[in-house]
Formats: sequence, C-alpha cells, structure tokens
Amino acid sequence: MKRPIALVTGASSGIGESLARLLAERGHDLVLVARDAGRLETLAKELESAFHATAQVLPADLTDADQLATVEARCRDHSAPIDVLVNNAGFGAAAPAELMPLDTVRALFDTNTIGTIAVTQAVLPQFRARGAGVVVNVTSSVTLKALPLVSAYRASKAAVNAYTESMAAELEPFGVRAHLVLPGRAPDTRFSDNARANMHGFEHEAYADFVGKAVARMLDASGPITHAQDVAEAVWRAATDPSSPMRMPAGADAQAWAAEAG
Repeated sequence: MKRPIALVTGASSGIGESLARLLAERGHDLVLVARDAGRLETLAKELESAFHATAQVLPADLTDADQLATVEARCRDHSAPIDVLVNNAGFGAAAPAELMPLDTVRALFDTNTIGTIAVTQAVLPQFRARGAGVVVNVTSSVTLKALPLVSAYRASKAAVNAYTESMAAELEPFGVRAHLVLPGRAPDTRFSDNARANMHGFEHEAYADFVGKAVARMLDASGPITHAQDVAEAVWRAATDPSSPMRMPAGADAQAWAAEAG
C-alpha cells in the first residue's frame, strides 16, 4: 500500500523534527525542508532506519528565491504527489515596537508569512485537481492575546492565520482542507534560543524597566507550557481527521489562552 507523503518545512529541529518522527512512525513518507542540510540528512537516515520511511531531503532557505523554487518544484511533482503540507518554518524576534529594525520586520514576514504562502500556492493546484490534500499551517498562540515585545512576530503569524482561514473556505468545495495549529511556549525546542539573536532595544533607557518585567513574566516556568510532541499530535490530528477543528491550540498554555479568548 502506498504511504502518503508529507512535506514538512522547518523539519531540522524542535517541532518540525518531532512531527517528522511521528509522521514516519505512523506510516507517512517525508519530504524534509530546512536550512541545515546536515541535520536533515541525519534525521532522514533515522526515519528510514527506524520506521522504513522514505525521507527526501531538500535543504532550503525559503527567503532565497532559487532555493524556494526547488521546494516549489517538488510540490508540483506529479510523479510522487504531496498529500500533506505542513508549513512549520519560522523564527521569532522581540523588541519594543518602535525599536524593531525594519530589516528584521521584513525578514519575519519573508520567512513566516511569504514563505508559507509561496509553498502553499505551489502545492494547491495538484490538491485541487485531485480533490484531496491537507495544508496545516503552524503559527503561534501569541496571536490569541496581546503580548508586549513581539508585535512584528505576532503580526507575521496573525497574517498566516487570516490567510489560512480565508483559504480554507475557498478550498472546501474541492475537498481540500486547511488547518491552523497554534503552539504555546515550548522551552524544549530551539525557538527561544534562535529568537535571542533577534532581540533589540532591551537596554533602551525608556523601555529597560518595562522590558525586564515583561521578560520575567515570559520566562516564568511555574505555569503550563507546550512540548514539541503536543504540537506534533495536533498536526497529526489535523492531517488525518477530517472532523478536526480548523484552528487548534497545541499545548496546555495555548489551550488555556484559547479558552480565555473564547
């Protein structure tokens, strides 16, 4: 029996890596997309050895036009069509809104928003023609409530939410599904470490006191958190259960925020 094929962006670590393992274990072949070719190759060998899954490696930075074109071409390949697209690639950044460099804002939208839209557009024609297929966009629970210091990051993810909601309505008549998975804070992933390289203005005299208090609240480990496996399970449900909600918070903290937001 043919194994369904899932293309996962941001697959080299954290949520994407956990999701790739879960999908392979539960019978999917994979197309793994991320910038780190070495980590992807290691993961692919593991999936093939442990789960007998075929794992194609596509090293790509989705903000690079030539590398993005390689991923888009794979999405259009009818010889081994994609069944599930999971847009998980992204990065975070933090700063008071007035101090966020515009280059960082552009990079956030190029990766988190435009990259997601580009890969989605590439796979949709064959989904529509087949009358089947699932798009799962992994965004963030920060879109559920106003949090300081993440205005640009939050906006880049909220844009994907709005895009996906409208797209889902357009695709439903063709038998194609689109879902959102909204993770909470996941300290067991590399997301926070990667975001530290994109923190700006924390020492500015006008904001230093506010920033210190806000960061302390964000790093408070006493409350609920999200684990990578929580997100992987939510994506699995979206990919395989037609009755799953269009929007799914993933992780105890994300679920609590969703309940507060109504």
